[in-house]
Amino acid sequence: MLTLDKIYQASFALKTVIRRTDLISAPNINPESHIYLKPENLQITGSFKVRGACFKISQLTEEEKAKGVVACSAGNHAQGVALAATTHGIKSLICLPDNAPISKIEATKWYGADVCLVEGVYDDAYQKALKLRDEKGYTFVHPFDDEDVIAGQGTIGLELLEQLPELDAVIVPIGGGGLISGVAFAIKHLNPNVKIYGVQASGAPSMLNSIEHNKIERMGFVRTIADGIAVKEPGEHTFEYCRKYVDEIVTVNDDEISTAILALIEQHKLIAEGAGAVAVAAAMFNKVPIKGKKAICLVSGGNIDVTILSRVIGRGLQKSGRSYTMTIELVDKPGQLQHVSEIIARTGANVVSVHHERVSHTADINGCYLRLEMETRNQEHIDQIQYTLTAAGYKIIPG
Repeated sequence: MLTLDKIYQASFALKTVIRRTDLISAPNINPESHIYLKPENLQITGSFKVRGACFKISQLTEEEKAKGVVACSAGNHAQGVALAATTHGIKSLICLPDNAPISKIEATKWYGADVCLVEGVYDDAYQKALKLRDEKGYTFVHPFDDEDVIAGQGTIGLELLEQLPELDAVIVPIGGGGLISGVAFAIKHLNPNVKIYGVQASGAPSMLNSIEHNKIERMGFVRTIADGIAVKEPGEHTFEYCRKYVDEIVTVNDDEISTAILALIEQHKLIAEGAGAVAVAAAMFNKVPIKGKKAICLVSGGNIDVTILSRVIGRGLQKSGRSYTMTIELVDKPGQLQHVSEIIARTGANVVSVHHERVSHTADINGCYLRLEMETRNQEHIDQIQYTLTAAGYKIIPG
């Protein structure tokens, strides 16, 4: 049984293991609200997952410790289990999906675990881990549907109430639901007036679907840049805790997540992975009713693969109106490119790429296309550029 006492026990047990991450004021995330960040991306191993993993392993019997542990993960739970097991002198084997970021795979090995790569997504790694548990007698450390793990994650809820007693709302990422279950359980028992909002990626809304249909449902397919919360099916315990203690669950898409990652980098010098940025995305794009409220966004992890970071930033720049690509249909005669360039220069945009194409089966025989990529300030700036070019007689091709 999950109890408040167990969460306090976990808090005591973790005092010498984890970092107590500070709250960071983030006024520009949503100017109509009072937003704070809980940067668990700065936690040991770069994620909140170390809390639940360490508390779970601290509760094992000597016999269980002797046999070792097995776990499955998209990456962050893997590192938490690896660190906790190594700290206790326990053998650990981690099953990861073969599409997990290389950085997470290598970090898991660095913390002392053996790694088994499994074709597919998290749920496929989960089935492999259960098979190995049955074959080898390992103790399985579930990434979210275990009440010791949930209690460890719930220590965040205790910290939030201590750090901001006048708190109105907490916005929490949801994958399998372990984090929000622990946070919601702790906070609702200590201050039931605080609203708990969960956020899922629109490409992996397994908990949202399950809550809406009042039964656990398994998705056939999930796809999102937030790999840490790309879970096809919520847990039995977490489903019940979310149904009982979570006020609302919303979704954000990949473009919104990318914009949130970019905002955290630029405004707060914080690197968040996709799953770690969904709560911030929900606040930025007004997905939850927090106007005028004091709300905390839980930045759950920062283990993003640097090889995709530039692509994510590019998506974020486009979504926020900081990058814009347009195609203009021109008459193929001297001076056209110069005139377009002068107009854009007067608006204050910076052209970074130019592509001029004469031949096209869709163009007028005397026509050509000019595709420009430029740095812009925001969507209003883009609208100004479009209006100015159109007023000058140029035709902008949609899309």
